[in-house]
Amino acid sequence: NRCSQSPKGATLFVTLEPCSHHGRTPPCTEAIIRAGISKVCIGMKDPNPMVNGRGIRRLKRAGIEVETGILEEECRRINEPYIKYVTMGSPFVILKLASTIDGRIGTSTGKSRWITGTKARRLVHRLRATVDCVMVGGETVRRDDPMLTVRHIKGRNPRRVVLDSTLHIPLGSMVFNKDGELFIFTTRKAGKERIRKAEARGARVVVVPSSKDGVDLKSVMDELHRLGFMSILVEGGGRLSASLIRQRMVDKVYIFLSPMIIGGDGVPAVGRLGIKNLTDAPRLRNISVRRLDDDILVEGYLSTL
Repeated sequence: NRCSQSPKGATLFVTLEPCSHHGRTPPCTEAIIRAGISKVCIGMKDPNPMVNGRGIRRLKRAGIEVETGILEEECRRINEPYIKYVTMGSPFVILKLASTIDGRIGTSTGKSRWITGTKARRLVHRLRATVDCVMVGGETVRRDDPMLTVRHIKGRNPRRVVLDSTLHIPLGSMVFNKDGELFIFTTRKAGKERIRKAEARGARVVVVPSSKDGVDLKSVMDELHRLGFMSILVEGGGRLSASLIRQRMVDKVYIFLSPMIIGGDGVPAVGRLGIKNLTDAPRLRNISVRRLDDDILVEGYLSTL
């Protein structure tokens, strides 16, 4: 629709097989056929059972030349949140940690601004702009009072998700700003009055079952999937990170390491995992490392799609 000249006879390159069914939008295949595209180069087939080859067959029946599997591995990386969403019925979870070189995210007094430098923080804001929501625990809101918005770059604000089993976050917290929707997942321990006050401040409060760690994370993920959230960026804190890792809910990890040492009395980046043997410790796979001024970014996967 936005072509400055007719696309008739052109070759179209797509990372994912065009859909052939009515969903949130009409079928992509029909728009391609109407536009007169003569060839479509597809990175990967759509794993959604409603598509999965049907789009390719529809294009071929219309006389369009189709080539598939182009840079497929790279396209799978681009589409990894969508792949998990449609094949496993759960959002793709990215865990972001910003710590000192000895694995601390704050001093013994809770000071944490700023552990990493400007370039690393700008990349985090770029990540925020690409995901459906940013998730933190209630303790992070009480300690750091984050906004969880996109500020260092131009981009859309993600929706914010706070997990707080008793809903004790201050009503004056910056997450209650109007720059994007705020979802608070809590339990019956919160009480009707706290829920009412949070909703009056504009939050959408969802009551889920409780667990020994606070809110039941499986119920949270199921509800976020139902709401259509495909990707989640988890930004804190150590207790929430540990709970997600223990329950094998983390897919991808971004670890920003600052050349700073705080020591054993600092706040650990990840809480207790109960690991007694090294063979039981989660390991990152498909690791990449890059430097951001004085900081180091380690990127990898804790589970594979």
